[in-house]
Amino acid sequence: MTVRLDDLDRRLLALLRSDGRAPVSKLADILGVTRGTVQARIDRMLEQGAILGFTVRAREEHDGSGVRAVMMIEVTGKSTSAVVRRLRGLPEVHRLYTTNGAWDLVAEISAASLQDFDRVLREVRTIDGVLNSETSILLTAV
Repeated sequence: MTVRLDDLDRRLLALLRSDGRAPVSKLADILGVTRGTVQARIDRMLEQGAILGFTVRAREEHDGSGVRAVMMIEVTGKSTSAVVRRLRGLPEVHRLYTTNGAWDLVAEISAASLQDFDRVLREVRTIDGVLNSETSILLTAV
């Protein structure tokens, strides 16, 4: 299903990305529309799949604990949707992107320890449809 978003939808999504807990009345005031319009737009975008859900963005730990990485993933044939569904089920996969070039997907991974990180890599590589992957551990932000 193709989801068509107009300018108001895109502005509303931008506000929700910034603060997914913002009250509908506040969103309506910022956008210059009624609360009913905002609620109807949110409901429609949820129904159409433009909004997949609401979540918490936690502050990244800056104490050096844990392992963060970027994994490039090559998918076989037309299995991208199934692979994406499986990847979204892994709590260590924080963000997932489609891309062009040699790799089909890029996953941002965060694990509590090297053992957890190793487990996640094995889990991803055993997903049906994952042909190849390459992972880079993130060391220091510059």
